[in-house]
Amino acid sequence: MKVLFIGGTGIISEGVSRRAIEDGHELYILNRGTRTQFIPKGAKIITSDIRNIDSCVKALENFHFDVVVNWITFTPEHLKADIEIFTNKTEQYILISSASAYQKPPSNYIITESTPLENPFWQYSRDKIECEKIVLNEYNRTGFPVTIVRPSFTYGLSMIPAALNSWEHPWSLVDRMKNGKEIIVHGDGTSLWTMTHNEDFAKGFVGLFGNKKSIGEAFHITSDEVLTWDEIYKAIGRAAGVEPNLIHITSDFIVSKAPELTGALLGDKTYSIVMDNSKIKSFVPGFKAVIPFAEGIKKTVEYYLKHPELCTVDNEWDNLMDKIIAAYKN
Repeated sequence: MKVLFIGGTGIISEGVSRRAIEDGHELYILNRGTRTQFIPKGAKIITSDIRNIDSCVKALENFHFDVVVNWITFTPEHLKADIEIFTNKTEQYILISSASAYQKPPSNYIITESTPLENPFWQYSRDKIECEKIVLNEYNRTGFPVTIVRPSFTYGLSMIPAALNSWEHPWSLVDRMKNGKEIIVHGDGTSLWTMTHNEDFAKGFVGLFGNKKSIGEAFHITSDEVLTWDEIYKAIGRAAGVEPNLIHITSDFIVSKAPELTGALLGDKTYSIVMDNSKIKSFVPGFKAVIPFAEGIKKTVEYYLKHPELCTVDNEWDNLMDKIIAAYKN
């Protein structure tokens, strides 16, 4: 199939891009050409800026795609532009939503696709919820061929995933561990979570390409492995060859000292969440996540060590962790 990715080189999408090529799809990647490290061999590049509608319409005027995925649709405005650009240009448009859109606090820790979408803590999640409403209305009104996918915490070679880490400099967490500094774990460390490797996510995601039954449907795609947050941080430490010095601090206290963390904690990772993957398995027979977190994070740490230029520290984030710990102890 002829597939277009807008973005395609991010934490989740670079794994899916590789898988699409491996499965024999004709992959086009549209971006501004500023990030080329994770573009797989065989992908065809279209240089344009998705935020410039006229530019994209011109760049894509001679194309029609079987599948279009915009990995960087974050707001209703972005989505409305996509609908304008890709109406009658694709047989399937996949909206990247977010598992953080599911009800917070959850009424049940087991999450299915029918779990209500409601998040009073995080604007990012509310924007995704609104995007889903808009695109489903367009589907019901005009037949716009949308499939919705809600990734949860998905990582790959370029991401060291944790509830509290620097987004721009993920090595910061490992550096802190290696220096013996205290590592904040929200709550008592026993709440449940799932980490999904992008290679596992990609199997389920690419399996939806061209699946007519998936039009008008929503899916999450995650590992079935359930871990406590203590187990997650300890696995990161083992991958780095250290025993992390964990300190448990309630989410409420953390966000009282760092309000900017409210969305990621109270709007997402504070609560025990277990994802039921029955639906994606029924639509993509044979889908199964096979990479345990302990194995996947070891590969990630090894990748960083082979690329020392990536082993940079976010001093602002590091100082923030120290500030929260000092306030908690006082």
